[in-house]
Amino acid sequence: MKRLLTLVAMVAISFSAVADEGMWLLPYIKKMNSKDMKQHGCKLKAEDIYSAEKSSLKDAIVVFGGGCTGEIVSPNGLLFTNHHCGYDAIQKLSSVEHDYLADGFWAMNNAE
Repeated sequence: MKRLLTLVAMVAISFSAVADEGMWLLPYIKKMNSKDMKQHGCKLKAEDIYSAEKSSLKDAIVVFGGGCTGEIVSPNGLLFTNHHCGYDAIQKLSSVEHDYLADGFWAMNNAE
């Protein structure tokens, strides 16, 4: 039994030692993650993502709806967020004919 527990512990430790997931801390992205970012094909510099002194992507992240986050991704105000963050607004815009909660919506142009 003791050998089995030791084996299980060793396997668990080996898997946790190679795990590379979770939240990256933006103030430490240059120090801790920039090498991995480049290896994965990211062409942005760490300073373009987070900089305390100048504008960076961190300035495009917004908080709305009582704690949800979103990212502004266009100069026209296009916003990406999770479905549940806009649930109330989506529900109010829906009708029997257009149930956006069930069917979604794909705008083909700015007018839509």
